[in-house]
Amino acid sequence: MLTHDQIWTALDRLAERAGLSPSGLAKRSGLDPTTFNKSKRITNDGRERWPSTESVAKALAATNTAIDSFVQLIDNRARTVQSVPLLGFAQAGSGGYFDDGGFPVGKGWDEVGLPSVNDEHAYALEISGDSMKPAYRDGDVIVVSPGTPIRRGDRVVVKTTDGEVMVKELKRRTTKIVELQSLNPSHPDRTLSPAEVEWIARIVWASQ
Repeated sequence: MLTHDQIWTALDRLAERAGLSPSGLAKRSGLDPTTFNKSKRITNDGRERWPSTESVAKALAATNTAIDSFVQLIDNRARTVQSVPLLGFAQAGSGGYFDDGGFPVGKGWDEVGLPSVNDEHAYALEISGDSMKPAYRDGDVIVVSPGTPIRRGDRVVVKTTDGEVMVKELKRRTTKIVELQSLNPSHPDRTLSPAEVEWIARIVWASQ
């Protein structure tokens, strides 16, 4: 029998896999940002509140997740932990930490255990400063998966050929331009040519 905790845990895991908080998942799904908040899961009189079938369907569509994959997230078995390389975000623009494809190389990496992301090349970056608020705060850890396909609306790490490393949301990507939306409203959006992008990789999890 499916339980209240199982379905909400699956939605939390779905948000994690997309590199989002529950409210971020709701917004991406076109729902009220509070739809999946933990405070909304029990009514004021103590009754369990279940997510609607429509809201679950929209969340699956927004994250391009098949229903059978969602069923696997419902499974109560403990998630495996993957040890991934960890680097401070401020160091990421320095030479020697990535190859031309955006895969982690060289020395200077630490290590951290995080939920498995099914990519042996995944790595973690620790955010420093407030330039990515409100999406990410100082001290948050994001997991980046160079092997995961990228879609419009995904949060990504981009390294330019000039050595700049930034976290943005992918708005549009064609053969002529890469449009990136800033996570912080006070920072400008960016439009680059593909020749200016050394590599781009998807954020698949965040410690929020």
